Amino acid sequence: MTRTPRRARTTRALLAVAGVAALTAGLAACGGDSLEKSKEAGSSTGSEKGSLVVGSASFTESKVLAEIYAGLLKDAGYSTSIQTVDARELYEPALEKGQIDVVPEYAATLTEFLNKKQNGKDAAQVASGDSEATVKALRKLAEPRGLKVLDAGSAVDQNAFAVTGEFAKKHQLKTLSDLGKSKEKVRLAAGDECSQRPFCQPGLQKTYGIDVEGLDPLEVGSTQAKQAVKDGKDQLLLTTTTDATLAQFGLVLLEDDKKLQNADNVLPVVNAKKAGSQKIADALGKLNKVLTTADLTELNKKVDAERLKPADVAAQYLKEKKLLTK
Repeated sequence: MTRTPRRARTTRALLAVAGVAALTAGLAACGGDSLEKSKEAGSSTGSEKGSLVVGSASFTESKVLAEIYAGLLKDAGYSTSIQTVDARELYEPALEKGQIDVVPEYAATLTEFLNKKQNGKDAAQVASGDSEATVKALRKLAEPRGLKVLDAGSAVDQNAFAVTGEFAKKHQLKTLSDLGKSKEKVRLAAGDECSQRPFCQPGLQKTYGIDVEGLDPLEVGSTQAKQAVKDGKDQLLLTTTTDATLAQFGLVLLEDDKKLQNADNVLPVVNAKKAGSQKIADALGKLNKVLTTADLTELNKKVDAERLKPADVAAQYLKEKKLLTK
């Protein structure tokens, strides 16, 4: 899966103020129809409870989750349309304004986005590896903005580290702690910012005692990075927990057993005024009972490796998991 990592996107500078003034035009340019057209296209039957716009970021996983959300909401009697928007800097303000009604999000990433938006770019971090504490912090930041944060499930998409299966077997590795205890020196394939990020090289060294002897500055989770680890040029890869192509390169994830990474559990965030009802919370909450990190990986694989459409993958998942009543 060679998409721009979700976490890397969160480090982009905020868009210019002029972009906010042209928000509706920007949304239309990033995702097809304008919001107005999307709403019209979704309001077809008089028996439905209303029309909702489901927002999606422009990477595979978000697109599939948005389709799943739309399917659950349709089953609950709502007319739905999906609006794809490239960056959180655009869709989050649209969610506040009610131009988008619901969006699939990631607990820690959104927490820090709102934290910096409210308290400045140098604000002390409030997200952590504790999912309950992170969601609590997120709700505190989101509610004054008219956003309602629904419950998080167990599925998580966060930074992760991988080695070859052969390397793991040779050194008896299952966790990052195991790698630290092995005293093996490793070269790390990761973005060049990894040398400064607390969750990356400094965290591996401080939290796990891993001897990172060098950094290979390749795009996070890219084909080139995976190939470098497969070929033995590097020994450790920075990727994500839902990377769908690791097996193709003979790579396996090492468990982050000391929770170095923040808790990026998947959860719905809605505009409280337009989509804050218990009916909507109940409809979307069905997904938490079944969705796992392994499921996310498989859903990504079906789109990225098998070239299926996100809408078809979502429909199949809803059917397989018996999440629909109609």
